[in-house]
Order: sequence, then C-alpha cells, then structure tokens
Amino acid sequence: MKKSIVWLASYPKSGNTWMRIFLANYLMNLDKPVPINQTHRFGLGDSIPKMYQAVAGRPVDLRDHDVSLALRDKVLEGIVRNNADVNFVKTHNVRGDAFGVPLIPERFTRSAIYILRNPLDMVLSYARHYGMDPAQATEAIGRLDNANSPDQTTVWQFLSSWSDHVKGWTARASYPVCVVRYEDMLDQPQKTFGKVLEHIGISVQQDRLDKAIRFSSFDEVKKQEDETGFVEHPGKAERFFNKGKSGQWETDLDPELVERIRREHRNTMKLYGYL
Repeated sequence: MKKSIVWLASYPKSGNTWMRIFLANYLMNLDKPVPINQTHRFGLGDSIPKMYQAVAGRPVDLRDHDVSLALRDKVLEGIVRNNADVNFVKTHNVRGDAFGVPLIPERFTRSAIYILRNPLDMVLSYARHYGMDPAQATEAIGRLDNANSPDQTTVWQFLSSWSDHVKGWTARASYPVCVVRYEDMLDQPQKTFGKVLEHIGISVQQDRLDKAIRFSSFDEVKKQEDETGFVEHPGKAERFFNKGKSGQWETDLDPELVERIRREHRNTMKLYGYL
C-alpha cells in the first residue's frame, strides 16, 4: 500500500477550493475551464458521510464522533487502495489527534499542501459560511475545541483554533509540507501555484500554468456558480464564492474584534506576515 495521500489542508474559508480548481484545470489542460462541479474528482474530502457508511457496511450513526473516528482509518485506507502515486485529499481537520485517534496518519501520507489566510479576512468568510455574526466566529476560531458538527454533507471535523491549526500543519513532519498563503495566491499566482506544482512533482509549463490560473480565477468560478450553482455545500450563505479579496477586514470587521484576533493569534500572525 503506497503512501499516496497529498493533503490539501486548510482552515475553512482559506482557499482550499480555489487550490483544487486550479489543480483540476492544470491537470486536465483543456481548452475551456473545467466545470467547478467536477473539481471533486481532483480532491476527495476526508469527511464525506457516504464513504464512512460504505466502509461500515451497515447503517451507522455518524452523529456520534466515536463512530466516525473508529471508521476513519478504513476510509483513508480505501482511498489509497487504488495504488495511485498521488491521491489528493481535502481536509479541514487539524494535524493532530481527536479523542486519541490520529486524524492525519503518516502511513497514508505522501505530502501536504497547506493553505493559510489572514484570520482577519478569513473570519468574515467563516461567519458568512456558517451563519454566524463576526463576534461568534471570532470566538469560535480561538477555541481549542472548535469543531464542525456533522450534517448531510460531512462527518465531524476537528478544527481546533486557527493558530493551533496553522502550527499543527506547519510543524516539522516526516513528509514534505508546502505552505502557501491565500494572499500570495492572489498577488503572485504564477510563483505560488508554480511552487505547488513543483512540490507535487509536476513539471511547470508556463503557458499551461497561465491558462490554469486564468481558468480558475475568481471571476470565472463566480460566473460558473451563477450559471450552474455549486454542488459543494455553500453552508448557510447564499453562495460559496463571494468576493475573493484580501483586506476586506479593514472596512468590514469591528475594530474590537480586530484587536481580539490580533491578541489571541499574535505569534502565528506575526510569523506569517499578518502583523
């Protein structure tokens, strides 16, 4: 059994979907953009309920975190069983344990791509996606026990705080981890996405890279969502792709919340250039 999983990891609303859309367009190399509703083929989620039900072989109650955690290894083993060199797997889970169960087992892991975003912007998208106000979202991303409860689209996801999530995924590991910032995806797309391809071991062809960046642009994916909708869960927001900018916090986030996030996440923000 190969160590074939390349994790596409991020805290929610940090650019994970954008990364998968880019990879889909680069790998398929079509003459028109890959439909956004086909991008799930290029990055299975690690929290899809039907996968857990399938490996259980019988109806189980996935609202019980002990049940989903007991099945997690079998789900991941099922993903790598195809003997492919690379299996992209999207995750929002922290790189750590939940109730004693390792969430990101090394024995399945080839490498990881970790996407992080300024928490001052991320918290606004997080609030919109989960139907919270920014104050509730600010409180949530500061909790070590922050988790997404299960629904029809996901089993339990164990996030921890934003800082602990970042520190967990960027800490030294036995496998390579490529760290990219959402803001660099916006401002330096050729350099940033090119680094991701090199990490995976894919040759960078400039014309193909430029085309994939253009085909995965925010304007393109927003247009597709307007025309066809997006099958991935939009949460409690009306749409998945909203603005796709950085610096929105300067006008939209209450100064008291700005100071709270800076205070609670200062060291990690400073390390990645957000202070």
